[in-house]
Amino acid sequence: MRLLLIEDTARLRELLIESVHSAGWRIDAFGTCAEAEEAVASTAYDLLLFDLGLPDGDGIDLIRALRRQGHHTPILILTARAAIDERIAGLDAGADDYLVKPFNHGEFLARCRALLRRSPETAPPVLVAGRLVFDPATGVMTCEGQDLALTPRERAIAEILMREADKAVPKRKLEHALSEFDSDVSTNAVELAVSRLRKKLGAVEAQVALETIRGLGYLLREVEG
Repeated sequence: MRLLLIEDTARLRELLIESVHSAGWRIDAFGTCAEAEEAVASTAYDLLLFDLGLPDGDGIDLIRALRRQGHHTPILILTARAAIDERIAGLDAGADDYLVKPFNHGEFLARCRALLRRSPETAPPVLVAGRLVFDPATGVMTCEGQDLALTPRERAIAEILMREADKAVPKRKLEHALSEFDSDVSTNAVELAVSRLRKKLGAVEAQVALETIRGLGYLLREVEG
């Protein structure tokens, strides 16, 4: 899952990025309408998170423009504008939901999950490998119905490997995924995350094997119990 955040307050932007990463999703974050338009034009997003009072324009006008251009990606407004008429204006402009600052970050993630589930066109398919089931919309991975306690890094790696099950995934692709959670990724970060993930999958008898392909990367395949 990839989200776009447009928020001009640096500290709030950092906190929201942390929340999104905790859910196992990727996020691009900027602070202006111009950057938002450029990002949407060049990248496919699953959810847009927009502040309204931006340095170079009003988020309402940005939302109207995107809807006129035919963009159907769900939009969640994050704003301090709490008046009823302002909420109505935001929803009428084309937003799908409206959250007033300050807000609880648990509720923020719940609203994101709801929007990601709402549209059949944007809802990502559930991934299955062995006894593992991963729902990209919620960021939850289960084995035989039981949630697995994975870190954001482990969850990101597991999702990529499940999407490309039975295929060798280059290590550099996993390194890129981890860099979105932490720009300072050490050389052994992937090996450490994979090692921990392998132990957790083995502990629940997930009926998958996470193999190291020397000189290339990693491969996830189903095995019989």
